[in-house]
Amino acid sequence: MRKNPKSSSLFPIKIEELQQLMQNKFENNPDLTFSIYEQPKRRIAVFYIGYMVEAEMVENYLLRPLLNSSEKWSNKSIRNEIPLGNSDKKERLEEILQKILIGEVFIYVEGEDSAVSYLLAKKEKRNLAQAETESLVLGPKVAFTESIVTNMNIVRWSIRSTDLVLEKLIIGERFPREVRLIYVNSIANDTDVNTMRQRLQELEVDQIEDSSVLMQYIEDSSTTIFPQFYGTELPDRFTYAIDKGKIGVMVENSPTAILAPTSFFSFFESTEDLYMRWNAGSFLRYLRFIAIIISILLTPAYVAATTFHYELIPTQELITIGESRSVVPFPPIIETLLLEFIIELLREAGARLPTKIGQTIGIVGGIVIGTAAVQAGITSNFLIILVALSALASFTIPNYLMSTSIRIIRFPMIILAGVLGMIGIMFGICFLIIHLLKLKSLGRPYLSPIYPFRWEDLNKALFRLPNAYQNKRFASYKPKDLIRYRKRKAVQKKDIDE
Repeated sequence: MRKNPKSSSLFPIKIEELQQLMQNKFENNPDLTFSIYEQPKRRIAVFYIGYMVEAEMVENYLLRPLLNSSEKWSNKSIRNEIPLGNSDKKERLEEILQKILIGEVFIYVEGEDSAVSYLLAKKEKRNLAQAETESLVLGPKVAFTESIVTNMNIVRWSIRSTDLVLEKLIIGERFPREVRLIYVNSIANDTDVNTMRQRLQELEVDQIEDSSVLMQYIEDSSTTIFPQFYGTELPDRFTYAIDKGKIGVMVENSPTAILAPTSFFSFFESTEDLYMRWNAGSFLRYLRFIAIIISILLTPAYVAATTFHYELIPTQELITIGESRSVVPFPPIIETLLLEFIIELLREAGARLPTKIGQTIGIVGGIVIGTAAVQAGITSNFLIILVALSALASFTIPNYLMSTSIRIIRFPMIILAGVLGMIGIMFGICFLIIHLLKLKSLGRPYLSPIYPFRWEDLNKALFRLPNAYQNKRFASYKPKDLIRYRKRKAVQKKDIDE
């Protein structure tokens, strides 16, 4: 009686039994190619998924040398005769099923204790192109693709060090997918590496559709609206973060790479801050912090002021707002929610439509609907300006996930402002701060370096200093090597004639 193939070796086995077993596993799928060839007193089976492999390579580099060989077929002779260096041997059925689905061709010599496999997968991938979700003016424009091999090559070219680790993991019980855990061994904190590895290995799911889905599975808190890991399709941002001691994760068939641990302030950084002068980079970062305050509080402040706190509005401006709202039949909270909802509809429609049509819908739709709403007495001119300014402020956030979170936060803040006025706004702000203080990213505080406070990390999170003062890595992440370069050497300047 043959042993259970899932717990021990499947071989040796009769070729007819192997053929029937493979056909049953693939539900008699016609895409399964199973060919039997004979020699005197020796038979072999060659099987693979037709559309998953390079047919020309199978014919020219595998079958032709194999069938023209005068030697007696065996695993040893096959690996000697076929001039392909990516051969392997498989004994268990579950290994064969996993590998055949990624484009491996199997050769089984009847009577042998294993099957020889060759990776001849057909690579379907798009060419390197510019990033779509993270726009840059300065710096490299290339973005990751859906090919994990291409992405790893990009990272290898950027980080040319033997310390770079690209640890391979397989995630997905029903539909396995390759995942790479990436870090620099001499820099990354061992606790962070082990934590990420444990979360990935203990994940029990049928499949991982994308790295964005994987982030949701392994985040510290699944109930918060804030992203705790950073997803990027920019190789330069990825490699810069790896150099700082962060952990990277890549998923097969996903153009987005994951970075962890991540602080709240990391979502407002851009790689352009590095390519600009330090003072210009600091200015842009401050601009983004101001933009998030405007995006969250501007329209709620309008609702609170026009509903409860008229004394906060200058007299002349109060007259203008009163005249503008004299024909509006709705209270400020309904008016604001309605206009914010229209803006979100336009934004979502522009994102889902083809690029040229989406841009037209965003511009023309905003102008037409805004003008028509004012003329129809649905809203006031003043509120349209505030809502547009709030929407523009949210666009300055470099990360799409954080931008979406900020947009959603505005709605409960508007409701609180319409019900409780400024007290409601302060209640919402306090709730957000307390919530952020409780969040963690891979076990690290989400608001670092503000909480817990670390003075030496402020110049990396809130602003930039000249390069001579940026010689240390982010101490809050506790990297093995805190020093990036020697400060004294960085400030030395010598002319050629000295």
